[in-house]
Amino acid sequence: MSLGKAETLSLLERQQLIDRAVRGAVEHAYHHAPAVREKMDRVGVSPSDIQTARDLEKLPVTTKDELVSLQKANPPFGGFVTIPVSKLRKICTSPGPIFEPEAGDPLERAAVVVKGLAAAGFTAGDIILNTFSYHLVPPAHWIDEAVKVLGGVVVPGGTGNTELQVEIMKELGVNAFVGTPSFLYALLQKAEDRGYDVRRDFRLRWAFLGAEMYPPSLRHILEDKYGVDTLENYGTADLGVLAYQCTEKAGLHIGEENLLEIVDPATGRQLGLGEMGEVVVTTFSPTYCLIRFGTGDLSLITDEPCACGRTSPRLVRIAGRVGDAVKVRGMFLHPKEVADALAPFPQVAAFQAVVGRQGQRDSLTLRLELREEVSQEDFSSEVLKNIQERCRVRADMVEFVPAGTIPEADKRVKDTRTWE
Repeated sequence: MSLGKAETLSLLERQQLIDRAVRGAVEHAYHHAPAVREKMDRVGVSPSDIQTARDLEKLPVTTKDELVSLQKANPPFGGFVTIPVSKLRKICTSPGPIFEPEAGDPLERAAVVVKGLAAAGFTAGDIILNTFSYHLVPPAHWIDEAVKVLGGVVVPGGTGNTELQVEIMKELGVNAFVGTPSFLYALLQKAEDRGYDVRRDFRLRWAFLGAEMYPPSLRHILEDKYGVDTLENYGTADLGVLAYQCTEKAGLHIGEENLLEIVDPATGRQLGLGEMGEVVVTTFSPTYCLIRFGTGDLSLITDEPCACGRTSPRLVRIAGRVGDAVKVRGMFLHPKEVADALAPFPQVAAFQAVVGRQGQRDSLTLRLELREEVSQEDFSSEVLKNIQERCRVRADMVEFVPAGTIPEADKRVKDTRTWE
């Protein structure tokens, strides 16, 4: 697919476009989104003070935790939505919980997905296995809308059911996959376990991957062993897909539908090209006005030319997380969510959720200190069930540890993974 005009603008033209979009977004949000007006008034900033993207430094960053609190104080959307709930097209949720509104335009969140799929080598008629969850969370629905625009066919696989999904891939001649890297690996392993030769017996040729870290070791397996060309995307449930990888695989191109800043997590000050900081997003949506929303992800930006011909700045890589939330198998795990899930169990004196890596799969162990003796097998089963229901992430096991084992100063959700 040929590149659109917006993807080949000069840096000056792009900056002028962004500055104009920022001015319009802030002006609109101030007058139509009460939460934005309150925050701007509190720091003494008016819309006329924001003329360029650089001026956004005058405004504080809104964190995910703040968004949760604001939604609880002013339900359901915290004062960031500009139209009545009855006019929305869809409402999804993400961990927190955070309610995610989607308005009348189905491509408001999926526009960058269209570009990303095209960059991945999408052709009309491709059969795409979409393995993002269709239950409550929004990414799978963005994929559906984008594939519809591009003329492809979606198989709504969702998560789990690996044996069935392997047979679907084989029998339908699925040639593209969308989902997490670890789930694609699990499916291809399952295919081998069933006696298939993936290169010979399947038509799978490319994959559009996101929602979790993608280590080079796993890329090597998927591409070199199984022959699947893999390209990454980056986004959040709050904002949609924000950036995508082209076939040069030299970073992720940032869509002009939103503004991405890289900022110092402690001060909110914008950082320069090549400096590592938090990804902060201002959306240009007229219905969901998030101005300077902190994703909690760490990255850096380059504006060096890409050999593909796109002139957009690129995220070099996602390097990790800021703060207490940790992403596990594509879902954020918040300490408060774990605490809420354990609240019905007064026997628990202290807890720590430990995120690790076993092979090419995230692991989650729940370490518990107890106040009293319990039947460990039955108690573990009840706790694991509640964690999965409340946090929507399945823990692998419960580890009972002696009192005083978990340091008070240690993180309640601890990430011990290394990415190689």
